[in-house]
Amino acid sequence: MKETPTHWVISGRQVDLGAGVLVGVLNVTPDSFSDGGSFVVTDTAIAHGVGMVESGASLVDVGGESTRPGASPVPDDEELRRLIPTVAGLVDVGISVSVDTYKPEVARRALAEGAVVLNDVTGFRNYEMVEVAASSDCGLVVMHMQGTPTDMHIDPVYEDVVAEVEDQLLASVQRLESAGVSPDRIVLDPGIGFGKRASHSLQLLANLARLAGHGFPIMVGTSRKGFLGGLVGSDNRDRRDLATAVTTAIAFSRGARLFRVHDVPRSRDALSVAAAIVTNQ
Repeated sequence: MKETPTHWVISGRQVDLGAGVLVGVLNVTPDSFSDGGSFVVTDTAIAHGVGMVESGASLVDVGGESTRPGASPVPDDEELRRLIPTVAGLVDVGISVSVDTYKPEVARRALAEGAVVLNDVTGFRNYEMVEVAASSDCGLVVMHMQGTPTDMHIDPVYEDVVAEVEDQLLASVQRLESAGVSPDRIVLDPGIGFGKRASHSLQLLANLARLAGHGFPIMVGTSRKGFLGGLVGSDNRDRRDLATAVTTAIAFSRGARLFRVHDVPRSRDALSVAAAIVTNQ
């Protein structure tokens, strides 16, 4: 097993992962599961992104298509209409932007506007996305998802969820490396809640050290997910945010180093405590 990397290379610069990195979630969609419609106005979205960075996020991950369970895809031109003004506005004020997309044309346009990370929920299964990645020097988040957002929630089945997610993530890494992508640009995300029952997500969180043992930084995105509501017995967003912060701390202790969150301050504080304990072992 390899050691957890201490840095991630995005667009030619190294991001220090030693104390963990928070990635603020910014959905510029009308129908996201958590905050749909809150940030469809560009100026509001940019202001929220700035606020997340001021609260401790190192990156802002902007999404123009909802990937909530049951969501339908939107055309490229609509995703671009939603996404690009916010990406450009955040870049203009000096914020490092990640773009949540699996569409090659959207990825190209976002990179041209200055985005520095591509976050592909389909794990770069589309070879045209692999080509976009190989033609740039941006950071790459390779996520696992069983099925598609439209149907992933219907009946997810695994014989061994950890092994199957692990195998598919490493297959995605192989596609990228075969196309010439340097491994130090790659982050792996087990896709908590994406085509997984609550039990699957919990098994993955319990076995993050195994995934981290392949030598790639691990990103975790539990923020406000439905399984957390089930665990705490409430759909209240405030309680889900608290549960998210708990998973941030535990995931850091198990080897994850990047955390995709809606509520930055709570996860910032949880991460600070977890990192202090882990680095003093």
